[in-house]
Amino acid sequence: MPTFGHGKNTHFALGTQGAETTPTDISDSLDEVSFPESVEPGDTTVFGDGAHTYVVGLRDSTVSLSGKWNPTIEAHLGALMGNETLVDFVYGPVGNATGDRRKTGSGLVTSFEVSSPVADVVTFSAEIQVSGPVTVDTFP
Repeated sequence: MPTFGHGKNTHFALGTQGAETTPTDISDSLDEVSFPESVEPGDTTVFGDGAHTYVVGLRDSTVSLSGKWNPTIEAHLGALMGNETLVDFVYGPVGNATGDRRKTGSGLVTSFEVSSPVADVVTFSAEIQVSGPVTVDTFP
């Protein structure tokens, strides 16, 4: 029987400028994390084939973050924009208690956007392009 978890317990930590390999918990500024992963197929179709054929290619993934803007989160993520050093992340979709599933890796912060709607709170969104493999295991 599967074990389900609630998104309210999500944990996300990200390295900082100058301490890229030491993720800092930013969960208290986030309200959504999206982690799509894909595999790029290589087309092996040749003349005379009646349908496409493929081989497994390279894996790719990004991390999308969004939440409530504050000066601390802007300083954290803004400092990582354009940083050529990979920054480590830790993502726990259902929390970070011992035994909870987690995904870890490193990547580059490729975008940071602030949105100020007239009738709502100021929010932000950011994208991390994952570079290299993603490790899936559990929190110790």
